[in-house]
Amino acid sequence: MSLSADLFWSFRSPYSYLAIGRYRALAASHDLIVNLRPVYPLAVRQPDFFERNHPNWLSYTMRDMIRVAQFHGIPFGPPRPDPIVQNVATREIAAEQPYIHRLTRLGQAASRRGKGLAFCDEVAQLIWGGAKDWHLGDHLAGAARRAGLDLAELDAEAERDAEELDTEIAANQVALEIAGHWGVPTLVFDGEPFFGQDRIEMAKWRMEQKGLQPR
Repeated sequence: MSLSADLFWSFRSPYSYLAIGRYRALAASHDLIVNLRPVYPLAVRQPDFFERNHPNWLSYTMRDMIRVAQFHGIPFGPPRPDPIVQNVATREIAAEQPYIHRLTRLGQAASRRGKGLAFCDEVAQLIWGGAKDWHLGDHLAGAARRAGLDLAELDAEAERDAEELDTEIAANQVALEIAGHWGVPTLVFDGEPFFGQDRIEMAKWRMEQKGLQPR
């Protein structure tokens, strides 16, 4: 019987991007189901988060995410455009957010179909993999197609069921906090949270203790 884990994840989190492909590979190589549960980023849930951080926070995070990508051989570049519209100088989050709500609802719609992990990984590669204008043309449609989905169908559902999807996304956040954490990426297996892209091997170790087997 396949083991199952929940991956709480955000389109705006670079560390979520740096983790998702490795979790997808683990699910492909082992008898494991990873349920992708998208949440809105801190910029939506706590807009003043960045303004309250230590001045060194941003520069260190930028340095660290680049070296993590280099260490693992993962293509990486600043998102163009950023899924969150934010003033880089003041860290102020804009009131109008044209990207993140659509993306997160699309991710939840894909998760309804059991394909959230594949869809979010493909889209994250567009956003964080060094490409430009991921939101234009057929980039997102191609990502959906590679995940076995149809973007037009997902978009129609995201617009029609926006309120229901947001309720499900909020429930994901509540479930994450009940499991013992608040940030992403967090994998929750058997009630135990593993926060961060640097906990993948430890999560695998725990799952092997519970019977995880190669496919």
